[in-house]
Formats: sequence, C-alpha cells, structure tokens
Amino acid sequence: MKMYRLMAVARKECIHIIRDWRSLFLTVATPLFLLLLFAYALTLDVDHVPMIVWDQSQTPESREYISQFTGSRYFSLADQTDNYDDIKYAIDKGDALIALVIPHDFARCVSCDKDTSIQLIVDGSDSNTATIALGYAETLTSRYSANLLVKGIEHKGYKAPVPPIDLRTRIWFNPDIESRNNIIPGLIGVIMMVITSLMTSLTIAREWERGSMEQLISTPVKVPELIFGKMIPYFCIGIVDVIMIVLIGEFLFEVPFKGNLMLLFVMSTIFLVGALSLGMLISIVTKTQLLASQLAMVVTFLPSFLLSGFLSAIHNMPQAIQVITYFVPARYFITFLRAIYLKGVGLSILYVEGIFLVSFAVIAAILANIKFKKKLEA
Repeated sequence: MKMYRLMAVARKECIHIIRDWRSLFLTVATPLFLLLLFAYALTLDVDHVPMIVWDQSQTPESREYISQFTGSRYFSLADQTDNYDDIKYAIDKGDALIALVIPHDFARCVSCDKDTSIQLIVDGSDSNTATIALGYAETLTSRYSANLLVKGIEHKGYKAPVPPIDLRTRIWFNPDIESRNNIIPGLIGVIMMVITSLMTSLTIAREWERGSMEQLISTPVKVPELIFGKMIPYFCIGIVDVIMIVLIGEFLFEVPFKGNLMLLFVMSTIFLVGALSLGMLISIVTKTQLLASQLAMVVTFLPSFLLSGFLSAIHNMPQAIQVITYFVPARYFITFLRAIYLKGVGLSILYVEGIFLVSFAVIAAILANIKFKKKLEA
C-alpha cells in the first residue's frame, strides 16, 4: 500500500464532499438533530402522571391522603369529579391515566383504626407506564398507612415499634435515576452506526453510477488504497461527530462522565472503522445509491435501535432474539459507552466488548477488501 496513492484517493473524496456541501451539512447536522430529538423526546421516566379524583369523603383526612399524591413529582391532579361517568370519559380520552376513588367512610375508619379500601382505576393501555404508576401509588399508600399506624400507637401512649429491618437504599452510578443519563450514551452508538454506514454506503455505488469507476480501475491504485482512501474523509467527519456529541452530552444535558476520555475515543475510533467498512461493503455489493442507502438503514438502524439493548434490556427479549443480538455490533459499543460513562470502568471489565469491537472492525474491513474486484463485470 503506497501512502501517496492512499492520500490521492482521500483527496479526491474530500473534493467531492466539499463540492456536495448539502451532504456535508447533513453528515454534521443529522447527528446533532437526532441527539437533540431523542434526548428531549425519548424518556423512560414516568413523572407527573395525570390523575382524576373522586373524593366521596370530603374530609381533612381524605384531603391529606390526596396530598400524598399531588405533593409528589409522580402525580399531577388533572381533575376532580363526583361520578364514575366522568372517570370513564377522562381515561378514555387520555386526560387521566389513573383514577382515585375515596369512600364515604374514609375519615371515620381512619379515626377509629378500622380497615378501609381505596379504589384505584388504572389505564392499562400502556402496560409499562401503568405498572410504574401503580407501583408509585402503592408505595405512597403504604407510606401513608404506616404513618397512620404509628400515630395511632403513639396516641394511645405506647412507643411506636421499631421496624425489624431498616432498609437504606443507596443508588450507584446514576443517583438521580434520570433515564437521560442512560439514553444519551446509548444514542452515541446508535447515531454513529447509522450515520457512518450511511455515508460510506454511497461512495462506491456513486462511482459506478457516474461511470468514474472505470477510470479508477485503470489506475495503479490497489483495492485497499481505494477503500481506505475513501474512508479517511468520512472517518474524520465521524470523529468530529463523536466530539460534538460528547460535548453536548457533557455541557447541555449534564450527563456524568466517570471514565477515561482517551479510552472512549480509542474505542469510538475502532467502532468507526467497523461501521465505515460495513457501509463500504454495502456500497460494493449493491452498486446503486438508492439500494445502498435503503440496505444501510435496514442493516444498521433497525438492529442498533431495537436489538442492541438501547431501548429494552436484552435479557427481557425472547431467547431466539437474544442469540441474534450477539451479531449486532452496536450492542457491544452501547454497553461499553454506558459502562465508561456511568460506572467509570475500563478494559479490565470491558475487555470482552473490546474484543468484539476489534473483531467487528477487522472482519468488516477484510470483507470489503475481498468483495471489491478491480475489474469490469460483463
């Protein structure tokens, strides 16, 4: 491989990128747009759940119980009513996710230390949100019930019992329990996989469609020089995108970064080489820009978004799907990013992910070189 021929191909590709300023703008602006869109729009936090209340008791005790919900960040009072028809209408329309119905004898039962029942109606259309909201409601009710029990015992002149188990929760790695801190590092892997593969998937196909591939084939440029030369400009753009995303995550979204910054960029470089080589392989196989762009989206975006563990935990997937995820490179890169961002661990823990990323880059680059034939096909 001759360096001057490699750089000549890279210079040719740079000239094309500069002339096609719209594509250059998109390669820089698209990752920024996707990051802002997903970071703001995609959240797994369940806060301010809209709630409708039917307080049949209308007493200070019932209002104190309702304040347990409205005083937390998990629920917000959407409306109050005095019948089930309004409750049904609010849930059907989507104005309320849960309905709280307090019986007439609530205050009397509370003051007399008698059991009472509270009705909680939950919209189960979104099962995940409904389950989390139901858990919040049960926790608030249990806390309120425990406080009533303690007050009743102390009112009778007895000492409140000490719980046999004192649970003290300590949250590691993401103490604020913000889903954004988990989403944004994963977004880096998804965005880079899609953008870099999509960029290079058009390079070889464009040469075939424009008829300039015959000129390249007639030159002394060898296959590795042609492939890696075309990858160099897009590799530089990819590094700029990584730096931009890391800076936005750090200063705009304040995502904590506890790991080694140099290790992050080294592994990002390896992943970029693999993703660019995969895009190059797609371009070599398809030979048309339309088919290349479509295949790149199917091969990169869907697996990276759905099968990498970005949105849902892999261990919750069916066993057959879990096997398929082992062949999704973004799975290892996203695991690496989240661990280095939130846990601050290094290769001593993440060596398996590192081995898979290196293997992905090497295999993709070798396949691209093998698949490309420097000859005209009949």
